[in-house]
Amino acid sequence: MKHELRKLLSGLAVEQVLGSIDTTFTGITYDSRRAKPGDLFVCIEGFRQDGHDFIPEAIEKGCTGVVVQKEEPVPEGVTMVRVSDTRLALAQLSAAFYNYPSRKLRLIGVTGTNGKTTTTHLIEAILRQAGYKTGLIGTIHNRIGEETLPVERTTPESLDLQELFARMVEAGVDYCVMEVSSHALSLERVACCEFDLGVFTNLTQDHLDFHNTISDYLAAKEKLFTLLGLPTPKKGTRAAVINVDDPGGREIAGRCPVPWLGYGLGEEADLRAVSVQIGSRGVKFTACGRGREIPLTLKLTGMFSVYNALAAIGVGLTEGIDPQVIARALAAVPGVPGRFESIDEGQDFSVIVDYAHTPDGLENILKAAAEFVRGRRIIVFGCGGDRDRTKRPIMGKIAAENADYVIITSDNPRSEDPLAIIADIEPGVKAGGKSGAGYEIIPDRKEAIAAAIAIARKDDMVILAGKGHETYQIIGNRTLPFDDREVAREALRRKI
Repeated sequence: MKHELRKLLSGLAVEQVLGSIDTTFTGITYDSRRAKPGDLFVCIEGFRQDGHDFIPEAIEKGCTGVVVQKEEPVPEGVTMVRVSDTRLALAQLSAAFYNYPSRKLRLIGVTGTNGKTTTTHLIEAILRQAGYKTGLIGTIHNRIGEETLPVERTTPESLDLQELFARMVEAGVDYCVMEVSSHALSLERVACCEFDLGVFTNLTQDHLDFHNTISDYLAAKEKLFTLLGLPTPKKGTRAAVINVDDPGGREIAGRCPVPWLGYGLGEEADLRAVSVQIGSRGVKFTACGRGREIPLTLKLTGMFSVYNALAAIGVGLTEGIDPQVIARALAAVPGVPGRFESIDEGQDFSVIVDYAHTPDGLENILKAAAEFVRGRRIIVFGCGGDRDRTKRPIMGKIAAENADYVIITSDNPRSEDPLAIIADIEPGVKAGGKSGAGYEIIPDRKEAIAAAIAIARKDDMVILAGKGHETYQIIGNRTLPFDDREVAREALRRKI
């Protein structure tokens, strides 16, 4: 289908146009490698490459229009549109190109440092149990009904996101539940997404290489709730579900432009968990709020699972779903890939794989294990390269204070030297009280996992933290196959 540039530009703050705006386009692209004849090429200034440098390649491949935020020469016959922010323009153009598909879905966004993936899966389970057709966008996979799609990043680029929404509309999806990362909020990927509900899970240290300060990080998360207050032609109510046990959540709630439900364990929460019982195979508690008491049994364990479930319950109640339906849905969820996932080959000790890659996430899984592990807690973890360096010693200290034995290893070192990353972690381990006998350094992650399993005894728990569901290891500029779960299974089979 052809789209007139004149219509696509409606609502954009255009600074300059050279050429005809009556031209038409059959597609939009921000990647010159994917450019096709008749496309409009939007130049994104990235962190490593600048789309403006690829204008000649895009035109050579048949693009007849470019959107820029710098003055760039273009040949005759090519229309140039200059704006102040091409990231925002890409979101606006993409929404218009796909005829504003998020207006035709009930759109739920979940943001926070930890818990986004599990919370979105729990919300999706509730909606499906209630009879709705759902879409899911997140870290592990994207789904349209029963169709599963691959993932490149937690929240797709705005063009890819709007295309996903359009596919969901075409497939008859009622609700889309999506993870909304702070990067996506800061980089305008979700601009023009017309959210109906926003969920805030928590805020702890992460991504300070990008956001600089915790205050900046919180401000990025809060943008999701600001979007809820913008005018929209959509029908239906808008609302928020916020963890009010979290200081950041209380700040967001205090400025939230729409009605909100607070959840947590404290007395001030509208939705509270009481009579919490945490075991090795799951949790039991009663959710109290909105004049209801909902007894719940989940196959997920740890106090963090209680919080994730409360967030999902809050969404269900806000959407008017019967509490019994909510309880049945949550009871049926077997787990989420890479989130406290058990690896069982018949051994007499536990092996858990978890995505924990933040200080809070690491502390959560270790404290959850302390609730029921009778033996030792053996932790294998590292920190990602080219990411927030300040959290490395913090995570080392948390590991030392909460585990019986620590193995420091690699975790997606990217362009950094793995030994340099480990050197940043090690002082924290020592500060946490571990001497030479309490930890070791094994840079090769496969060897580290094998070593942890080799020393594990009856009733111990080996926790492989940081990569969770990931099936790759990024070393330098190479992405190599690597799955903690499969590596652990191989080591277990050799042992038993």
